[in-house]
Amino acid sequence: MVESVKVNELEVTLKPFYRRASEAEERLSRLEAAINSRKDTESGEQLKVVNDLQSKLEVANAELISEKRKAQVLAAENEKLQYRIIHLLRSLKNADLKLEQKLIWSHKHNQFSM
Repeated sequence: MVESVKVNELEVTLKPFYRRASEAEERLSRLEAAINSRKDTESGEQLKVVNDLQSKLEVANAELISEKRKAQVLAAENEKLQYRIIHLLRSLKNADLKLEQKLIWSHKHNQFSM
């Protein structure tokens, strides 16, 4: 009987500790659930941000490729125009030389006919 009284006293003594431990476990479970739901929310938000940045990067890369193509087209066009300018200048110089020679010839010819 002494043992059953001691066991009973021990149970009574430990009862508040068990209750507090049980309450602590419940609070811990609620905190873990809150943290997990927050992580899920944050993960979802982070995933959304990553996807948004990725789509913006894809758009920027597409624009970059487009601009590079435009630059290549313009560079080729510029080369063609420079080629034409060189030949036009050469033709202009030749025309000026011919005109000058005609003027000189004409001047000499007019001088002799006087």
